[in-house]
Amino acid sequence: MKRQFETVDVFTDAKFGGNPLAVVLDGQELTSSQMQSVAAEFNLSETTFVRPAKDSAHTAEVRIFTPRAELPFAGHPNVGTAFVLAREGRSYGGAVGDRLVFEEAAGLVRVDLVSDGVSFVGARVAAPQPFTRHENVSPDVVAAACSIAPGDVELAHHSPCIASCGAPLVLAELKDQTSLAAARPNSEVFVKHLGADRVVGIFLYVPSKEENHDIRARMFAPLHGIPEDPASGAVNLTLVGLLAGLRPDPDVTLRLRIAQGVEMGRPSLLEATAEKRNGRITGMWIAGRCVPMMNGTLDL
Repeated sequence: MKRQFETVDVFTDAKFGGNPLAVVLDGQELTSSQMQSVAAEFNLSETTFVRPAKDSAHTAEVRIFTPRAELPFAGHPNVGTAFVLAREGRSYGGAVGDRLVFEEAAGLVRVDLVSDGVSFVGARVAAPQPFTRHENVSPDVVAAACSIAPGDVELAHHSPCIASCGAPLVLAELKDQTSLAAARPNSEVFVKHLGADRVVGIFLYVPSKEENHDIRARMFAPLHGIPEDPASGAVNLTLVGLLAGLRPDPDVTLRLRIAQGVEMGRPSLLEATAEKRNGRITGMWIAGRCVPMMNGTLDL
């Protein structure tokens, strides 16, 4: 059984940067077990499988797997999958236009392609679910899970918390980039306090004064087979929703440029936007560029 695949680097305009993604273009008839095995074989943070849409009004069903588990939603897989389908021009016989709709476990995911006037260079993804802030997480747990001191966690703006717009993650602000650079995931603490059935991982961030970005960030999800993620679309969507919600103004359009993956040697740049109207988050989007890398066939 032959299956076509392509890989792209997502949230970058340079090869060997950003977050690599494998896209299996004809994932129909593959079982969940087979898809999980293929994702483990690629061993990238995520692999997507494009399948025929259940509703003909939609572009495709997309399933997302880390090396260890399926995710209901993730940002970089949607950006990269949309970019690959745009380059193909078709999905299961249907033409791919400027706007795509993916059926995913978290709901319908709407994606707009980004063009430089000549060709498609990336995509912009809307959050499939409203922003939701869940319970707070102890700074001591965050510090232990990331091998930093509890005093490195900044509490002036918000406590570390679990939040989601399709996938639950812990968001925590740190006091400086020195603490951010020192962070390392401790899997034993994740197992004890932040199991894979509770959250995908921990996202650490600090405000930045650099010219080309507003936030510097890192994300750890060791229980999903991702010791560190070079670029995390879903969590940055959630972050911009959280920060827009914390603004005192009832009406806010917040745009952030987030640098991630720098410490890994895979620099990424994500553009996150949130709109708040009458004190309520009404929309969140994550956008970025992509670079094609490889293509081939799987022999299953």
